[in-house]
Amino acid sequence: MRLFYDPNITPSDAKHILSEDESKHVIRVLRMKLGERIGILDGNGSSYTCEIIDDSPKRCGLSVIEVTTEEKQNIEIHIAIGPTKQMERIEWFIEKSTEIGITEVTLVECKNSERLKIKTDRLEKKAVSAMKQSHRKYLPKINTLTKLSDFIKNNPNGLIAHCYDEERSEFNTVFKRVNCPILIGPEGDFTREEIELAKKYGYKTITLGKNRLRTETAALYTCMQAKLITG
Repeated sequence: MRLFYDPNITPSDAKHILSEDESKHVIRVLRMKLGERIGILDGNGSSYTCEIIDDSPKRCGLSVIEVTTEEKQNIEIHIAIGPTKQMERIEWFIEKSTEIGITEVTLVECKNSERLKIKTDRLEKKAVSAMKQSHRKYLPKINTLTKLSDFIKNNPNGLIAHCYDEERSEFNTVFKRVNCPILIGPEGDFTREEIELAKKYGYKTITLGKNRLRTETAALYTCMQAKLITG
């Protein structure tokens, strides 16, 4: 059964009308007919089995046959990452971390950032595609580019990974299930001043092992570690 994403459908709906774009895709591109069934994900924990009852390419009507809701776990995997110069690498991270179960991503502007303008539309599309492919029920929140100092002040008491030679904690000894954002620096790492600011607001420094990881690899590694800890 083909899966689609529609954030406007709710578990109380007996019938639903797809957006014009999705209607066109279902009826004109896929050439689906009356009586055929499709799956809908709302990105908020529920999946819907629906039957086509109106094959209009502008307002495809659906009858909701079955709704399955997955209870949201009390787990937050929130990674704040300095975007890379090549956005394909961040897109790859968004795709893979969505499959694993990340809950929130914030793009942060750092001193060493090489990209200062980012449109999140494409990243959101990557997340939706990965959610459908992996049959996950929750779509991660993707926040627009934020100054690192603002993020730290508004999201204290997290973890920050860096490559400087100093004593750092192992990830699995300091990560908490909620209210524990993880900062991953841009290419070139955080500056000393940025690290000290994070420490001032309760951040603990962490090591991700002996090898120096690329930005998106470090971010995915921490996502996987957090998922292993939280189950």
